[in-house]
Amino acid sequence: MSQSPGDSSPDGPNGKLYGVDSTDCPTDAALVRNNLEPLDGVTGLDLTVTRQRSDVSDRPDPPVAADAAVPAIGAPAQRIDKTTAAVRTTLAIAGMDCPTEEALIRSKLAGMAGVAALDFNLVQRRLSVTHRPGALEAVLGALKAIGLEAKVESAGTESAAPPIKPAPKTHWWPMALAGVTATLAEGVYWLNGGDHWTVLALALVSILSGGLATYKKGWIALRHRNLNINALMSIAVTGAMLIGHWPEAAMVMFLFTLAEVIEAKSLDRARNAIRGLLELAPDTATVCQGDGRWVTMPAKTVPLEAVVRVRPGERIALDGVVISGRSTVNQAPITGESLPVDKAEGDNVFAGTINEAGSLEYRVTAEASHSTLARIIHAVESAQGSRAPTQRFVDRFARIYTPVVFAGALLVAIVPPLAFDGAWMDWIYKALVLLVIACPCALVISTPVTIVSGLAAAARKGILVKGGVYLEEGRKLATLALDKTGTITHGRPAQTDFMVLSGDANQAHILAGSLAARSDHPVSLAIARAAVEMGWVLREVADFAAIPGRGVRGGIDGHVYQLGNHRLIEEIGLCSPDIEKALDTLERQGKTAVLLANHAEVLAIFAVADTLRETSRQAIADLHSLGVKTLMLTGDNTHTAEAIARAVGIDEARGNLLPEDKLSTIESLLTHRKGGKVGMVGDGINDAPSLARADIGFAMGAAGTDTAIETADVALMDDDLRKIPAFVRLSQATSDVLIQNIVVALGIKAGFLLLTVSGQATMWMAVFADMGASLLVVANGLRLLRR
Repeated sequence: MSQSPGDSSPDGPNGKLYGVDSTDCPTDAALVRNNLEPLDGVTGLDLTVTRQRSDVSDRPDPPVAADAAVPAIGAPAQRIDKTTAAVRTTLAIAGMDCPTEEALIRSKLAGMAGVAALDFNLVQRRLSVTHRPGALEAVLGALKAIGLEAKVESAGTESAAPPIKPAPKTHWWPMALAGVTATLAEGVYWLNGGDHWTVLALALVSILSGGLATYKKGWIALRHRNLNINALMSIAVTGAMLIGHWPEAAMVMFLFTLAEVIEAKSLDRARNAIRGLLELAPDTATVCQGDGRWVTMPAKTVPLEAVVRVRPGERIALDGVVISGRSTVNQAPITGESLPVDKAEGDNVFAGTINEAGSLEYRVTAEASHSTLARIIHAVESAQGSRAPTQRFVDRFARIYTPVVFAGALLVAIVPPLAFDGAWMDWIYKALVLLVIACPCALVISTPVTIVSGLAAAARKGILVKGGVYLEEGRKLATLALDKTGTITHGRPAQTDFMVLSGDANQAHILAGSLAARSDHPVSLAIARAAVEMGWVLREVADFAAIPGRGVRGGIDGHVYQLGNHRLIEEIGLCSPDIEKALDTLERQGKTAVLLANHAEVLAIFAVADTLRETSRQAIADLHSLGVKTLMLTGDNTHTAEAIARAVGIDEARGNLLPEDKLSTIESLLTHRKGGKVGMVGDGINDAPSLARADIGFAMGAAGTDTAIETADVALMDDDLRKIPAFVRLSQATSDVLIQNIVVALGIKAGFLLLTVSGQATMWMAVFADMGASLLVVANGLRLLRR
């Protein structure tokens, strides 16, 4: 951002804003800057080459020279109202089934004035358009001009979980008529020994009944200079009719249309995987009214803090906290846990889970559109728009491939007859066969179907992956750093040892418990729980303060006390050889020592130990079998860190780390890595800087936690570390399927190119090969749903 001297932002609410398009290189940006920055009244220049835009702000009054200078730059500029920012509108487009329509829409809308960004979701037939206010009507009109009807789903905002539309109804009778007449045309042709007026009539009926939609789409594509599969197929079928191949033209159009329908039905399986998540939560809930009556009402209308009752066998409609009753709840739809979880007063419940045993009453903590399930669905939907590296490569390849093959078909049609005296009809026919197999539909559709299937398979297991890039690159994970508390251990430690060094032991318990109760650190909470369980009444704490990475400080009865770790005691100068020896003994046992001190001496030492998660050892062993090196990072002392690491089999442990030390460690791993990706596992909140810096950040126990779902690259909905090796294996499988699909799609096309040039291929064989390849790669991608 560059601004003129003396002003950092536009003055007043009515400042003008010019959007200058076509600034797509540093030369253009420099032209804008040199012409406008010196002008009096220009208050801001936002030169963003990657957006191909420059935004120019000026004062509203008095008028300035920018009015004349902006158009004089020589690039298209549009003056817009600064008070209205760009809005994002989600459109449902029933006819947007495959990359063919995406390419057509992109070519039509990408250059429109007022359109800033397009995000496609082919699996759910949605298009999100970021545009200037007032541009929506033009967008809808442009879509209608290319034969696509769009319905506005949300304008200005994105809903947490917009509804997924079912597939449009397929009308089978025109397809049946086209198939019967195409078959009859072939039969009459062979019985008659050649063309007959009956053959022509039957072929025309077949093409008109089954191929009108293809011709319409093909004409629209050609008008907009887009060589998609509909345009190529229309040209090929028309050419076949012109050179007298009527039965083959009819059969090609029928087979193509039939394959398109089958492909669309196959894609619906991927759509249904996401739709199945939506259907987990019931539409209604039984809600307590003010007069004590229980009324069934739509879940989306239930307000926060309402009390909801769920009976045995029912699905829970909304997130909440249990206020009465006991039961077991099957949380597999959200967390992937294989066994039901006991629920009692104070426990969280999630929308979409199943109440199995007793009746529960819970207080609603999130509206239907912001439940954990809704956020999962929204995250999966958003992840579909994140283009994986393979998908970006395929898209770039397809943009070059189709025009090249089309040009090659033209050369095949005209060069041999002109240069080598070849038969025109033979070489034109070969060119038409090339056109049929020219569209890279199989290649392009394989990547989004595979990625969406992988994302849905992961979500079913309680692994929320935030984008195709992470799903594809998870297989490259080489080093994984893990936080200790709440990740490898349960994160609910208990007090195991107590040693009084000065003063009254009971008083030490009360003082330590009073300070610890004000902290949310698991170690402090263990000391507070122990004091309460002993029956001590905790005191009020004045001037309480947390000392990051060290402990807490506060005043009790007019005296200042400190409760913290070894580092804190050393920094305040109260450590001694005897204390060092006691701490060393405890730390070698894998326990965390906490010391209570006043201004003059250490009063007592408390020891706290956490318990390992039952799944940690297996998770680490699985990671090692996948070739992943493990490293534990913790704020606990080195001895404790090493003891825990030995117990679970972690390669290396580093203790006494502050949050900034963990971040430095991740940066060092990234800098000195010899290959592969670096991952970090934490709780998604305290370890946020390290999670963000790592190549892949894993958040543990994300169910019900907004921050974890929003910030992590991969969110594990429960606390099972075994989901990380499962994610790596799923990533490996996804990558394998992507490679298989690319090889199949390109291999089939390469084979038919050779067959065509040698004269062995026919048009109907080419249709089978092209659409058969599409069906193969779609079916192969859908295999991931069964993992």
